[in-house]
Amino acid sequence: MRFLHTSDWHLGRSFHGVGMLQAQHAFIDQLLETVRSEHVDAVLISGDVYDRALPGVDVVRLLDEALAGITAAGAKVILTSGNHDSAARLGFGGRIFEQGGVHLRTGIDAITSPVLLREGTATVAVYGIPYLEPRLAAPELGTDVPPSHAGVLGEAVRRIRMDVQERREAGEPVLPLVMAHTFASGGITSDSERDLSVGGVGAVPLDLFSSFTYTALGHLHGRQELAPNVWYSGSPLPYSFSEARQAKGGLLVDTDAAGLTQVTPVPWKAPKRLAVLRGTLQELLEDPAHAHAEDAWCQVTLTDDQRPAKAMEQIRTRFPDTLVLSFEPASGPRGSNESYSRRLARATDDLDVCCGFLDHVRSREASAEEKAVFTEVLQKVNAAEASK
Repeated sequence: MRFLHTSDWHLGRSFHGVGMLQAQHAFIDQLLETVRSEHVDAVLISGDVYDRALPGVDVVRLLDEALAGITAAGAKVILTSGNHDSAARLGFGGRIFEQGGVHLRTGIDAITSPVLLREGTATVAVYGIPYLEPRLAAPELGTDVPPSHAGVLGEAVRRIRMDVQERREAGEPVLPLVMAHTFASGGITSDSERDLSVGGVGAVPLDLFSSFTYTALGHLHGRQELAPNVWYSGSPLPYSFSEARQAKGGLLVDTDAAGLTQVTPVPWKAPKRLAVLRGTLQELLEDPAHAHAEDAWCQVTLTDDQRPAKAMEQIRTRFPDTLVLSFEPASGPRGSNESYSRRLARATDDLDVCCGFLDHVRSREASAEEKAVFTEVLQKVNAAEASK
């Protein structure tokens, strides 16, 4: 049996102010092509389908198109909610959607209701664990369940293991496959993920998943293998510049009657590449080594000792899609050993105060022309004060 593991679509997200809906359409087209060409039996979406609890109409329409495309290609969909989703809204109509091959697992009551997929002598039981907010989920799971991520997920896993045991004792030798949206110990984070530590310890023990045929994790945006049977698929698109070097796509998961046979990364190309550049303005504008970034979304850090005038305007003459510009002088922060208040106390006259403030807020000394403007304005102010 073949599964496609994916997660963290974050439909509706923007990237430093740039809408990504077109890029998300493009990755879904590639996902559908993978489903068709690789003869996928079921697509596993491990949470954070939407980027916010109340997605826009065009965003909901995109998910509708994706689910319709997957089922039309002959695959089932098993979808769990993440910390960005509204579980109640995402799970609406779940019992009806089951009839069309879309299985939503967004509530605690569905944790021990696996989707059973049979092929030949193999039966895979897919258990979907939605994102469990510790303070809300612990009371519902039991009075003795600790209100932490490890506590609530541990209880969910315990219930799944009991269900698997009961099925096997009843003569149904299922292979348990688990979906969860969480931060498992050993995972590598990115800048674009929301911290889960509020309300309890963030990471959960990796050995929670040791007895399962495969665990399809969501939440971390970088594809990574934590154990042979425990993987994060990562997000299908980069959502921060910290993900510039990450390979994006999905994971093909193959099983047979004996268990897991293979996990294969599937690459999906992003419509726009990311580039992280660092150097002086002159180096970045002239060095041919940076030609690869001319059509990419760029994060630029300038290392000039003084902040260049019209820096963004100049950098965009070569890199028009620069989205983030920061300034870190190679010689270190200017005036780093002296607070602005102390610097102000050393000012000898009003002109020194004005020029010092300009230098402080933009990290570049006042030019001769700017000093002349300050001098003229101060002379007029002093003359007006004297005439009173």
